[in-house]
Amino acid sequence: MANSPNLILPYIDANQSQKHVTHNDALRRLDAIVNINVLAIQATPPGSPVDGDRYIVATGGTGAWLGKDTLIAAWQDGVWNFYSPRAGWEVYVQALRQLYNFDPFYNTWKPFEIATINGAATYWALEEQEVTLSGANTSSSTAQIRNRDIVFGVSSRTTLAITGATSYSVGVTGTTGQFGSGLGIALGSNNVGVIGPTAFYADTPILITSAGANFTGGKVRVAIHVLRFAGPQQ
Repeated sequence: MANSPNLILPYIDANQSQKHVTHNDALRRLDAIVNINVLAIQATPPGSPVDGDRYIVATGGTGAWLGKDTLIAAWQDGVWNFYSPRAGWEVYVQALRQLYNFDPFYNTWKPFEIATINGAATYWALEEQEVTLSGANTSSSTAQIRNRDIVFGVSSRTTLAITGATSYSVGVTGTTGQFGSGLGIALGSNNVGVIGPTAFYADTPILITSAGANFTGGKVRVAIHVLRFAGPQQ
């Protein structure tokens, strides 16, 4: 049976019996890969998917997603169906509230970018982490400025009221208030700390430093807003 060249939709043969099977298969595929809006990028299948749920399978897929890295997994009619992305496909990732596109050169999904055919790329990126506070200061571990990022700002929000300290600052080692100081300890306090475009030449964690006394509790969510680059690969 022949398929269409781009979306690989099955054609109905002239003398085919049960034409509805082929027709419904094409509709099912269209429903999964047109105007793609996935819930998240993750390696583990969800426990209780709802019909129509879609995900991008992250590196190291497990269970029913084993060996399906980078594919679009769609829960349809009680089973997982998998669809191979093609160059330039765009996906909105709900969990990240961000557009991603598929780069066949790297065989991976990336935040929306400008790229050349040889692999050079420029793109905006966000790193975010909720940090639990204790002691005089606490470093982020997941959300870090990467080597050769150009940073435009770091935003923060108090997600659990802070105890111990009277305020806090957000920055990096050596410049602890670079992205804000005297920040509020009450739930919901927030700040957008902007700077002139600043290049970093080493992986750098965000440092949250107490004022008045050490942290004895509380949480702060930080988000790093950067411009990121990849060089030509050939």
